[in-house]
Amino acid sequence: MKTTVSAEKIVSILNEVISPDKDFIALHEPSFQGNEWVYVKECLDTGWVSSVGKYVDKFEEMLKEFTGTKRAVAVVNGTAALHICLKLVGVERDDEVMIPALSFIATANAVAYCGAIPHFVDSSEETLGLDPVKLDEYLQEIAVVRDHACYNKQTGRRIKAVVPMHTFGHSVDLDKLVDICQRYHLELVEDAAESLGSYYKGRHTGNWGRVSALSFNGNKITTTGGGGAIITNDEALGQLAKHLTTTAKKPHAWEFVHDQVGYNYRMPNINAALGCAQLEQLPAFLARKRALAHVYQERFSDVEGVSFITEPNFCTSNYWLNAIRLKPEWSHLRDDILKLTNDHGLMTRPVWRLLSNLPMYEQAPRMDLTVALNLESSIVNIPSSSNLGAAYVES
Repeated sequence: MKTTVSAEKIVSILNEVISPDKDFIALHEPSFQGNEWVYVKECLDTGWVSSVGKYVDKFEEMLKEFTGTKRAVAVVNGTAALHICLKLVGVERDDEVMIPALSFIATANAVAYCGAIPHFVDSSEETLGLDPVKLDEYLQEIAVVRDHACYNKQTGRRIKAVVPMHTFGHSVDLDKLVDICQRYHLELVEDAAESLGSYYKGRHTGNWGRVSALSFNGNKITTTGGGGAIITNDEALGQLAKHLTTTAKKPHAWEFVHDQVGYNYRMPNINAALGCAQLEQLPAFLARKRALAHVYQERFSDVEGVSFITEPNFCTSNYWLNAIRLKPEWSHLRDDILKLTNDHGLMTRPVWRLLSNLPMYEQAPRMDLTVALNLESSIVNIPSSSNLGAAYVES
């Protein structure tokens, strides 16, 4: 017999699943159990701690191999990666870029860095990410294609790109988005910051966009402390990405020759060393996180009024952040749950406030955002660190 959701019930389930052995359980903390000390110490011992060193190259090669892409370029953070991705596909000042209203701030900020305008799109109930069906219907209403470019009939501005973000590691429906982008002459850039280790129909996320962005912030599934990467299957764009993110400096033994406006977005060698050690452990991290998600799903299935958010049927998710969703009639409990869990040392967080409601973007164009608004009011992220799932991995 099911019990009814309450803040006290959520605390009980979290304590049961996690069995906390300390006073505070983080939402997502890194795990350093491999060669991190060895690789970082080598950087310190040799003095190769800055933006030149073997670990940067090694990290990029490991990312290429893991994601199955042809080129990876390590950068200082995920926002920088996304900024350069947009530059690479030709986003210019006053262009519009279609992005989900429900996303981390970096998705919108990267658009603004280009002098472009975020155009907010609603989310899918199934994936939590950008809804391609609603986007297609919306573009039929507001867009016109001429001279192999897409324009907003209402504003007159060019719509240049679409940026889906794979929320909590759950992939959006990429095939439908590819079809939309081809029909409307839009560039597809995947914000894969949260989806390292996630697969869409058996292929790693980041392979559908012309270029895609990854993040290795301290709270991601693998970390470089702070860091990001651009991945692509376009060799020429990959080469240009490396050039732009290393101050656009032309190779020379001693001369400082820069041939265009570039960006000092280089990842330091010491951060890449940490990342190499982390990538070596990524399969184990993924196994633990999926095991933890499975246990959460089982425990919450017995509670009326709340559901555990699971991967779409076309996706194998990394379950970066686990999340529960309250049914509409119980969404008023969200803040009670957040308060009581945090009071008990169990770190939980609401999903992001909709980007369209932030002061710097409240005048930006948007479609109907009914689903995104409902998701915003009903989602709670719960502890998701990989080490929490270690006890549930089959030996």
